[in-house]
Amino acid sequence: MELQLNDLTKKFGNFTAVDHVSLTMTNGVYGLLGVNGAGKTTLMRMLCTLIKPTSGNITYKGKNILELDGRYRQLLGYLPQEFGFYPEFTVQDYLLYIASIKGLRPAVAKRRTKELIQKVGLSKAAKKKMKTLSGGMKRRAGIAQAMLNDPRILILDEPTAGLDPNERIRFRNLISELSEERLVLLSTHIVSDIEYIANEIWLMKGGKIIRRGALDEIVGNMPETVWICRVEKQKVSFMINKYKVSNMKSEEDRAELRIVSADRPLPDAVQVKPTLEDAFLYYFGEKAGSEDVEI
Repeated sequence: MELQLNDLTKKFGNFTAVDHVSLTMTNGVYGLLGVNGAGKTTLMRMLCTLIKPTSGNITYKGKNILELDGRYRQLLGYLPQEFGFYPEFTVQDYLLYIASIKGLRPAVAKRRTKELIQKVGLSKAAKKKMKTLSGGMKRRAGIAQAMLNDPRILILDEPTAGLDPNERIRFRNLISELSEERLVLLSTHIVSDIEYIANEIWLMKGGKIIRRGALDEIVGNMPETVWICRVEKQKVSFMINKYKVSNMKSEEDRAELRIVSADRPLPDAVQVKPTLEDAFLYYFGEKAGSEDVEI
């Protein structure tokens, strides 16, 4: 299986949301990481044929997905940032309804609904109405609906929004399990969602893919270094305004700062191994004192 983005561009008037993106995907997990407004959702909506590119194209096994039409969509599972549902439907009824829209036979729909309700941890809520669910539980129902047709291509836009830490862990384990036999594209601005499960990470900014590669490549090729240093508390504001600080830990009368900087920030600063969170700050963040902060 091969999905290719060929010089893909999408403009809305004079605004370019996706800017000449070319990528190739096969089985595995691809993490699309960027701040809000980077173009992630527009890219995913084009992959789902919901909007057409201004120029360029997307091909599946060498054929344009717009020409494949329904044959391509049969392979597709999609969870948008916001998905619609009938509030009076129970979780079970909602999934059976979506299964009918996707063309699943009744017997298959019942079996898949039962399997997925259990897999996403909604067994106790199967008979509850959708309007009564918490935000995290609704999100789990959304993940289940995306999986109903056992898709070969699974596209998830901010899938962990509203999930608590335990639910995020369950979700990451589920995605790792699913990716063995399908292509999964996961869009997020939450670093931990993809740090350990993505085979390849794409950093998107201003409609462009500015970096791509495995985790080790992304963090290993950062032009700047990561340092740990301790400062007196009255100096913290100065350091935050001068440097990119990815983390701060308060102590009794001092603070430990994790700083991304090309130069050693203090004589006693200790160099440490960078993480994806450090890389996120380097590529997408600014010093806290900057007027154009974007984190």
